[in-house]
Amino acid sequence: MNSLKVLKKSVIDSQLYVSLTGTLFAVFFMEEQNTFRYPTVCFIFITYFSGYLYTKYQKTKHFSGILLLNVIAGIVCALLIIHNHNEIRLLKWLIIVILGLLYNSFFLDLYIRKIPLLKVFYVGLVWALMNCWLTLPEFSIPIFLISFFFITALVLPFDIRDMKTDTVRTFPMLIGVQNTKYLAYVLVFLSTVLAAAYLSFNSAIAFYLSGIVTYILIYFAENERDDVYFSFGVETCSALPFLFLLIMEYF
Repeated sequence: MNSLKVLKKSVIDSQLYVSLTGTLFAVFFMEEQNTFRYPTVCFIFITYFSGYLYTKYQKTKHFSGILLLNVIAGIVCALLIIHNHNEIRLLKWLIIVILGLLYNSFFLDLYIRKIPLLKVFYVGLVWALMNCWLTLPEFSIPIFLISFFFITALVLPFDIRDMKTDTVRTFPMLIGVQNTKYLAYVLVFLSTVLAAAYLSFNSAIAFYLSGIVTYILIYFAENERDDVYFSFGVETCSALPFLFLLIMEYF
């Protein structure tokens, strides 16, 4: 039991895990589009990690240290992009970083997380831009929609988890838990159909298998469940397309 608590605190609560799953989601599309490069994977992980730390530790005594870490991380990412890519890629990255700051920054009078119902779509938007725009030479509408629908669906169970503590009106509060699940099912279905239509055969199969697991985890998502169910179980869904693809290609 103690080892599980240590694992949760050191990996999940530290934001390492969500950063890793987000990075692997991007790697899945990079592999599919033949754009995989280690420097790109590195700056995507750093961007996710520093961004989630920034969001979590606002209004805490650790924030000054986190802010310094964010500045260093930003410089490292910028150097990686300049050295391995070009100015256009740097501009794309800066735009996505700004969108992340607009999501949840205490110094703004109104940030995205405070706007009812918008949070789930905004998270889907930012993650989708990482996959369809930042890592590719040209904007890919199919990859944008696949990513947007899938990630938006994954955010909805977290609203179910937080429905008794959220101060902003969310979908479970507005339409109920069951209807929120139905909405998530529809979004996963749309992303899976688009994946079948636009991705390569192996990538589409990997995404389809990920969709099945995602359906199951959404089905059993309840407010009373332990946080690990969401922070580890549901969070893992974004890494599943890459993991299934890896299994299919090497085993």
